[in-house]
Amino acid sequence: MTIYVIYRSVRLASRRQPDPADLEHASGETMKPSNLLRGTCAAFSTAMLALALAASPALAEKISVTDLAGRTVEVEPNPSRVVLGEGRMLYSIAPLDRENPFQRVVGWKDDLINYDPDAWRKYEERFPQARDIANLGNPYDAEYSLEKLIALDAELVVMNLGDLLKTQESGILEKLEKAGISAIFIDFRQNPTENTIPSLLLLGKVLDRRKEAAEFIDFYNEQMSIVTGRLAGVSDDDKPLVFIETAAGYDPGECCRTFGSANLGRLVDLAGGINWGTRKFPGYGGMVNLEAIFTDDPDIIIGTGANWSEARPSTEAVLFGYEADDADIQKRLAALAGRKGWPELSAVKNKRFYSVYHQFYNSPYHFVAMQAFAKWFHPDLFADVDPEANFRAVHDRFLPIDYSGRFWAALQ
Repeated sequence: MTIYVIYRSVRLASRRQPDPADLEHASGETMKPSNLLRGTCAAFSTAMLALALAASPALAEKISVTDLAGRTVEVEPNPSRVVLGEGRMLYSIAPLDRENPFQRVVGWKDDLINYDPDAWRKYEERFPQARDIANLGNPYDAEYSLEKLIALDAELVVMNLGDLLKTQESGILEKLEKAGISAIFIDFRQNPTENTIPSLLLLGKVLDRRKEAAEFIDFYNEQMSIVTGRLAGVSDDDKPLVFIETAAGYDPGECCRTFGSANLGRLVDLAGGINWGTRKFPGYGGMVNLEAIFTDDPDIIIGTGANWSEARPSTEAVLFGYEADDADIQKRLAALAGRKGWPELSAVKNKRFYSVYHQFYNSPYHFVAMQAFAKWFHPDLFADVDPEANFRAVHDRFLPIDYSGRFWAALQ
C-alpha cells in the first residue's frame, strides 16, 4: 500500500502533463545517445520532474474540512476525480457543477439509473459521457472494491451520513485512508432540514464551488421561509393529523412503512401538520400496523412514489418523475386509495389523499415537497404559493436540465 501511495503522488503530480512515452517517441527511436548524453538527459528529466511536482496544481496543499459526521478530513482542493457513494447524490452536485455535473464524477452506485430513470434519461441526453461512469456498487458493503477506486485514480469519495456505521463496520474508511483517498459524509436524508445547508457548504468548499453553493443556499432559505414564516400563529388544534406512507405500493400487497420525526416526517411538522409517525417512533421511522392507522383515522394521507416500474415491474406505486403522466397518476392513486379498508378512512372520503415524489426525501429540493404539504394542510393560508413555479425556478436557475413531468398529486 505504501508503494501505491508513492505512485499516487507521482501520478497526481503528472496529471495533465505531457506523456513521457510521447516525448520518447518524438525524439526518434533510432537515436543512441552516448553515456554522457544519457546522463545529461537523465539529469534534465529529473529536473523537469521536480519542476512539474512543484508546479502541479494537483499537488497543492490539501485543505482541512469537517464533514457531517464530525470528522476532520484532509482533502485535495477542487478534486477532478470524485466517486459518489450513491448516484442520487447528483441532485446535490448538479446545483454546484452546473455546466456539467458529471465533469469530475468517475464512479458511483447505479441507484439513480434504477430508481429515478426519468432523471437519469434527462441527464444522459444532455451529457452522454455520463454513460461511461463506472458502477462501483454499494460503498457500504464489505466487498466494495478498493482496487477499482485505485484504478480510477479517485481522489475523493462522498458518502451518506446515514451509512456511517456501515462504513465503519466494513472497514472501508480505514482502507481508503491507507490508500490516500479522502472520504467525506454529507446528509440530505437523515436530518435534511438541519444538514442541507452544512452539506452544501461542505461540498462548495471541497469542490471549489463556494459561490454556487451560497447562491443555492440563499434560494433554499427563501423557499423554506415561505412556509415557516406563515405558521407562527397556527395552533396545534388547527393542524391536521398526517400519515405518510413511504414508497406506497412499491411492494404490492405490503403496507406500511412511515417516517418518524426525521426526513419527510419533519417536513410535515414544519409545514403545519402533525406527523403521525413522529408520535409513534423515536427515530427515523419504521413499520406500521395497519390497524393503528385505521384506529387513528388521520385527516390526511400522503404516499411517496417514483418511477420504480423499470427496476420493479410489478410495482403499484405512483410513478412520479420527469416523464410522469397525469392519467396514470390518477389511476394509481385511486388503486392505492381503494385497497382493502382504505375507502373507509376520512382522508379518502374527503379527497385528502395525496402522493409526492419519493426522491424529495434525499435531495436539497425538499422545500418543494414542504410547500405542497403546506398547501394541502392549510389551503387558505398558502393559496398564493406555487410550488411548481418554484421547482421550475430551481431548474431555470441552478440545473442544466429542463423541468417536465409531475412530482405530486391529489386524488381527484
